[in-house]
Amino acid sequence: MSRLPFDPSKMTGAPPRGPDEPLSVTALAGRIDAALRSGFPEAVRVVGEVSGFSDRTHWYFSLKDAGAVVPCVMFASAARKAGFTPSHGQQVVARGRVEFYAPSGRVSFVVEKLEPVGEGARELALRKLVEEIRGLGWLSPERKRALPGFPRRIAVITSAGGAALQDVIVTLRKRCPAIGVLVCDVRVQGEKAASEVTAMIRRVGREAKRLRVDAVLVTRGGGSAEDLWAFNDREMARAIVECPVPVVAAIGHETDTSIAELVADERCATPTQAAMRLSPDASALLRELASQGRRLQTVAARRVRDEHERVRELGVDLRRAPAGRLAVLSSRLDQLSVRLARRSPAAWYAQSLQRAAAAERALQRAIGVSLKGRDATPTSQRLQRAMAARVKSMDAAMAASVRTLESVSPLRVLERGYSVTLNAAGAAVRQPGDVRPGETLDTRLASGTIRSIVEGAKLVPLRARRAKDDPNQQGLF
Repeated sequence: MSRLPFDPSKMTGAPPRGPDEPLSVTALAGRIDAALRSGFPEAVRVVGEVSGFSDRTHWYFSLKDAGAVVPCVMFASAARKAGFTPSHGQQVVARGRVEFYAPSGRVSFVVEKLEPVGEGARELALRKLVEEIRGLGWLSPERKRALPGFPRRIAVITSAGGAALQDVIVTLRKRCPAIGVLVCDVRVQGEKAASEVTAMIRRVGREAKRLRVDAVLVTRGGGSAEDLWAFNDREMARAIVECPVPVVAAIGHETDTSIAELVADERCATPTQAAMRLSPDASALLRELASQGRRLQTVAARRVRDEHERVRELGVDLRRAPAGRLAVLSSRLDQLSVRLARRSPAAWYAQSLQRAAAAERALQRAIGVSLKGRDATPTSQRLQRAMAARVKSMDAAMAASVRTLESVSPLRVLERGYSVTLNAAGAAVRQPGDVRPGETLDTRLASGTIRSIVEGAKLVPLRARRAKDDPNQQGLF
């Protein structure tokens, strides 16, 4: 076998080693690093599951699958560009370089770019959307509107052939058949589902007043995450928020939560529960109505009884009122009669006679006591005669005074056919202006009283009054 010709370009500068000559650790590390660089001259992409994630200044974690584990490092400058923080067990795609770090003897995968895989990417996008709509205030409880207590019509946005629509209709018929249902047929899964549902929500919102729609129900039955993904749409969320009537969402099963349900005015676990939430129980309403009717009848009957009793009491008071008023006036008249009698000359004369008689008796007793046991003398006889003459003279003067007083006494005037009219307060009526139409008057005569009601008053001119008046007639008061 011939030898190859000598090639100087292939000389490494190091003398050839023998087959048994050992390598230094540094030399081995250099060869490993050279082999890795030549084996992976460009960046590579690796898919695996995140394990042992450590979030410090730099990210340290491992990528693993069923057969192997590769340690990874992602420096801070690259980690800030990732857009998410990986979690344990998450599937990711890492792009980077394979490097050998000689001081520690470790082979590491230096990650330059990291992306979630499949569902992980969707979950990341969903979290970003949730944070966005939260920042817009769409998830605020204060923004949510109250549902109508008794909606006239409910717009149900769903697939016309789906089981969700049948659940809603059956529930509404059982609970409250009076509520109308407007079926809005749309696709509820697939590429066009989000745009169709969004457009229908906006259309119903524009026509809600004309269609007499008081609430909207967006619903569909259960399905996979892929089937329900159409309801995680930003424009659909905006349409729900801007809808002029309250929106209820029931998407999938209770464990499923979509963006549409988060922004809806109320979320329900199932279509049946949503229908129950939107409709009052007619039978319960009828029972409550009957109960309220009975209460109203009881209250009305009690009120009627109370009013009847009040009317009866008012009637009794009304019947008693004239009698009571008459009694008061009669008592007043009696008092006036007593006062008038006390002021008459006859009464005054009688009282004077009584006082004179009493004085005479007292004087006689005094004279009798002083002359007792003495003989009557001419002096005592003259005294008695003088006293008798004095008494007789006083009697004559008093009788003349009585005749004069009786001639002008009001009672004498009444006996001559005149009268005096008194108002309700007992004051004498002197002129027409002292009375008002409808006022009750008492006219005092010599032998009684006449009661009358004023219908009108007429003023007689002064000259006419003077012509009619007797110039010799004196006034009563």
